[in-house]
Amino acid sequence: VPRILEIAAQAGVDAVHPGYGFLAENAGFARALAEAGIVWIGPPPDAIDAMGSKVQARALMDAAGVPIVPGVTEPVADVEAARPIAERIGYPVAVKASAGGGGKGFRVALTPADLDDAFAGAVREGERFFADGAVYLERYLPEPRHVEIQILADAHGTTVWLGERDCSVQRRHQKVIEEAPSAVVSEDLRRRMGEASVRAAQAVGYTSAGTLEYLVSGEEFFFLEMNTRIQVEHTVTEAVTGLDLVREQIRVAAG
Repeated sequence: VPRILEIAAQAGVDAVHPGYGFLAENAGFARALAEAGIVWIGPPPDAIDAMGSKVQARALMDAAGVPIVPGVTEPVADVEAARPIAERIGYPVAVKASAGGGGKGFRVALTPADLDDAFAGAVREGERFFADGAVYLERYLPEPRHVEIQILADAHGTTVWLGERDCSVQRRHQKVIEEAPSAVVSEDLRRRMGEASVRAAQAVGYTSAGTLEYLVSGEEFFFLEMNTRIQVEHTVTEAVTGLDLVREQIRVAAG
């Protein structure tokens, strides 16, 4: 970040687009640019922070009326505290690092006997990859589809959803194929997911491009996470909508 700020100052740039890597979800980077008088082409830092913690995001989405997978919205202190929670949720349960992503800090306990190992593994990976050992529990859905909704929001209170991308084909929790529209999403489900995504974005004062990720089981959908950046797969949506999403991000940042 300091090197980018240094180069930006030398070059006299007006704005910075952070790309689609993890630096694009770095609220500190966004704030540092603003302090240097440079426009950040992305969402507000507060929205990045709000959605960056899986636990906080679940609580916010629950309050906004966006369906979440049955589970807890608070970090679980230790495996002893996790046992009664897991019984209440029902096995199999997923133990997830609050700061996790990309399949890291994600373990599954199929039975009560598996909980110790799953909890310890999720904590260990959370600390190793994200310097944050906080974990939470939720129901593990064995064979869901993974479907995401692309949204775009301007600074004048307008938020739109731009259809879905089905990213169920994955290897080691990394997406391999993205398809739009999804073969399993009905018109009614698409509308409900789109409307929920708009509510989600508005709940955190979101602007710019962003993606809401959901697990879909039949006609039910559950909030998974929000990517507070343009994603590498944004071109799939561009191909079906005819919109240049990066151009729209620049226009939003320009007011």
